[in-house]
Amino acid sequence: MSIQILQYEFLGPIRLEEWGPPMEKLVYLILSEDKDKFNILFVGECDKTDDESFFVKHPSYKCWIQHSGSEKSLYLAILPMFESNDDRRKNVLNKIVTSYKPTCNSVNTAKVKPDYVIRKSEKTNSEPEKFSCLCCGSEMKPEQILEKSTLFRCIGCGLSDTKINS
Repeated sequence: MSIQILQYEFLGPIRLEEWGPPMEKLVYLILSEDKDKFNILFVGECDKTDDESFFVKHPSYKCWIQHSGSEKSLYLAILPMFESNDDRRKNVLNKIVTSYKPTCNSVNTAKVKPDYVIRKSEKTNSEPEKFSCLCCGSEMKPEQILEKSTLFRCIGCGLSDTKINS
């Protein structure tokens, strides 16, 4: 069984009391069962543990119990990330916290770093190509010049179009 959170496929959920070590390089979800659905209470990441009481000793354990009602209502789902480093796992964790705002995660999460970089073109075309809007025939003005393309916006209807820089 699996559960999809954002674009990530988590294994589980299983009852938290059924979990057993070891656990290595993963992001985990603590979930509470609510009728026919699961609510995310906490998102965490783990480098490695063999401690059977890893979750019971967790600083947020009392919060999990408080919001789920009992230990029997707590579930665990994991996203194995065997080839990942701490930063990669924390980035996934922060994306999920930002999107789902789990009740037992602290509000002091780091800003999510994008997985991509936008680079400005080193060569700038001083006079971009002029052309008319396909919708209304008005002039298209360059709005943003990127490395390999230029974004144009119509001054009449607001339609946008992208052209490859030559």
